[in-house]
Formats: sequence, C-alpha cells, structure tokens
Amino acid sequence: MNARLRPLGYQDILDLPEHVTGEILSGQLHTQPRPTSRHALIETGIASGLFGPTRFGGSDGGWLILVEPGLHLGAHVLVPDLAGWRRARLPVTPDGAIEVVPDWVCEILSPATAVKDRKLKLPIYAALGVSHAWLVEPQAKTVETYRNDGQHWVLLATFADQDEMRAEPFNSVALQLASLWDW
Repeated sequence: MNARLRPLGYQDILDLPEHVTGEILSGQLHTQPRPTSRHALIETGIASGLFGPTRFGGSDGGWLILVEPGLHLGAHVLVPDLAGWRRARLPVTPDGAIEVVPDWVCEILSPATAVKDRKLKLPIYAALGVSHAWLVEPQAKTVETYRNDGQHWVLLATFADQDEMRAEPFNSVALQLASLWDW
C-alpha cells in the first residue's frame, strides 16, 4: 500500500508549537526555536535605525520595514528577520500574509540557521526577484551586503565591528554597528 503525501500548506506552520517558527522552502517544512534575545536586539537595532529615516518621502517615496513578516510567495512561506518594500510597490500595509516580493531582506545568522539562510533562502530570494540582501553575523560582528544581478548575488561590501555602515539600498542612512553588538 502506498502512502500519499499531501502538499505542505500554511496550516502546517500554524499547527507548530508556540515556541517554534516554521517556513516552507522548496516544498519542505523547516523549523527552528524562536530567536534568542540577542538576535531580537540586533533585529530591533537595525529596524529602528532604518524605520524613521526611510519611512517617508525622499526620491524613492519611502519604505515599509517589517520585522519577521510572513511572506507567501508562490510555493514558499518565508519569514525573513527583516524585510523592506518601497512604498511605491506596497503602498498599504497588509493585515495578513504578504504576497508581494520584498525589495530588501535581512537575515541574522545563528549557528542553527546560517546554512539554511545562505544555502536555501538566499537562492529563493534571488529567484523571486528580491533586489538586496543583508546577512548579519553576530558572532563575527559583521554585516555582508548583496545586490541581486538577476542571476546571482553580488557581494557589495562587508562591514565589521565599530563601522558606520551606509549600504544599498539605504545609502543615505548611517547605522552604527557598535550599537548592534553592545548587549
């Protein structure tokens, strides 16, 4: 007798225990524990550094920056640590899952998620058309910034330790990296 496997859906994520987060990547359910407090502090530091200066106006019309948004993009259910959309592309903040590809994503790497974020999620983001990605490595106190050239990610810069970071797509915003590592 053959068992029939059903496709994974969002209900599979909703059915996870409260202390577990999940994503569906290329048809597979990936789970991990909720982020640590250090992870949350870095996430909050980046979000707060970008939110005010990018929210309104400017020649690009402003940005919407969200922490851990639920993205339903084709067969994938992704939860980047941070994501941003140019307001021209997402003028109204959706109440539920977001079905518009972000312009920018940021993943904060941990020993438990680094391989998944680099090997599985970055290629999916590129294929979906995300323009920019940042990878934050708290252990090494670094931030790598990438641009999608349409075929693969191009490393633009690596910032470290006490650097003042100005990076695409937020070149006008200065982030003080020391504030991210000082917990």
